[in-house]
Amino acid sequence: MIDSRTHIRVARPSLDLEAAERFYVDGLGLDVLWRTSGQDDGEHDLVMVGPVGGGWHFELTLDPRSPLAPAPTVDDLFVVYLGEAPDEALVQRLIDCGGTRVASHNPYWDEHGVTVVDPDGYRLVLCSRTWG
Repeated sequence: MIDSRTHIRVARPSLDLEAAERFYVDGLGLDVLWRTSGQDDGEHDLVMVGPVGGGWHFELTLDPRSPLAPAPTVDDLFVVYLGEAPDEALVQRLIDCGGTRVASHNPYWDEHGVTVVDPDGYRLVLCSRTWG
């Protein structure tokens, strides 16, 4: 049964796991939960990032023998509901860690937060609103 205790994993391809890790760990402040290097045929290099003890995480993957290019659209969003205006120091840290601040495709997100593109082109929204 799926409920509020169900753990969620979102997997995304990356062409540069070090850059993606720097953005999400050093920039956003997530933790590395697991890391592996695909030494055997058919295995991928990956790094899992998320909050320790949280109910979700990102799995960032790279198949070194057949890299899959990320193909994000302007509406592929990872939204973090902060409950307050995003701290400019956090936004700057994300930029310093390889992100690019952009206007959102949907003006709602500009009205209620800040959008930063990660090194693979996916959009992170730091939303000033709360969820729930």
